[in-house]
Amino acid sequence: MPESAEPTRPRWPRWLIVVAVLTLAFNLRPTAISIGPQLREISESLPLSGAEAGLLTTLPVLCFAGFGVLAPGLAARIGLHRAMSMSLLMMVGGQAIRAVADSAVGFLTATTLALAGLAAANVLLPSLVKRHFPDRIGLLSAAYSTALATGVAVASFASVPIADASGRPEGWRWGLGIWALTAVVGVPAWLMLAARDRPVAVGSAGDATITIRDVGRTRVGWVLAAFFGLQSLQAYAIFGWLPTIYIDAGFSAATAGAFLGIATSVGIPLAFLLPAYAARHRRPIGMMVVIVLSCLAGHLGLLIAPTITPWLWAALLAVGTSAFPVILTLIGLRARTSAGTSALSGFSQSVGYLLAAPGPFLVGVIHDATGQWTAPLLFLAALTVPFLIVAILATRPRLVEDEVR
Repeated sequence: MPESAEPTRPRWPRWLIVVAVLTLAFNLRPTAISIGPQLREISESLPLSGAEAGLLTTLPVLCFAGFGVLAPGLAARIGLHRAMSMSLLMMVGGQAIRAVADSAVGFLTATTLALAGLAAANVLLPSLVKRHFPDRIGLLSAAYSTALATGVAVASFASVPIADASGRPEGWRWGLGIWALTAVVGVPAWLMLAARDRPVAVGSAGDATITIRDVGRTRVGWVLAAFFGLQSLQAYAIFGWLPTIYIDAGFSAATAGAFLGIATSVGIPLAFLLPAYAARHRRPIGMMVVIVLSCLAGHLGLLIAPTITPWLWAALLAVGTSAFPVILTLIGLRARTSAGTSALSGFSQSVGYLLAAPGPFLVGVIHDATGQWTAPLLFLAALTVPFLIVAILATRPRLVEDEVR
């Protein structure tokens, strides 16, 4: 059905849509974030080889790249809300299964299932906001970005204490399994929305259909993909390896998890403020410069003095990772329709995550080769240069529909 034929008002109460979006957003990161503080315990228990542990830190971006590109087509065939409901159920099932997995293969397979659900939901959320709240993109993007950042912070702070509180030899299973329970909370709302769903075209503008392939021939698509890729590389390298960096600097696992929690907690107010700021300003270049330079300062601080004001380096890295809610907002602003937003989101996120996939793995490989964190941190610091360039380019106001034509 063409986008122009969609009703101007949703058939569902707006409060129900908001509740569904916020509960889903809260659960979009614990699947990946909860692993970092417990990586050593998981590796020793299953056990995981060094390559498998590296794959585990890279798996989120691989899944987002591989499965995210399928999400717009799935939504077109079965309906946007049904696709989101399916994604949430995959998250619940995958997280529950991996909490009881007794082998590396089983654990990695279940994690892949959960992350596939995350990938689809990640891609479709901007389209959902564009469809139901076209006049409130900044506000709704800020709301669900805040819920997402809150989920990141809670998972970072609570995963290890929950594992320790279980009193079990393999307490990490409780530290991971708890997030399957929080994801279940959002299921009823999504099932209510899915019950009255219908297919919606993946991309349209007037009489011309816009596909992910079409977006691949636009400059705005590639700029957003590069921006998404570089910010994802930084974010997943930070979330995956920051606790280990602090542990190797002499801190306990619980303290290292707390520093990761600081990094994610600082992101909560930023996730609310920055999307709204980006939506109000035509070219928020200054904001982009602050974000990227903060990321650079965090890496250099860990390199030079990891035990001096360690909380400060974590906070600066948090500012650097706040580029994520900004780009989600930009995706919604760079298309005229919700279906066009879906195609743009599918392309930029899938290609972006594909570009980011080698990053966390390379950090682990470089660390194994050198036995220190100097070279990996210099590697991440050097990547802030192209990160800054594409961040500035992404602020240029243009619409993907115009470039497709």
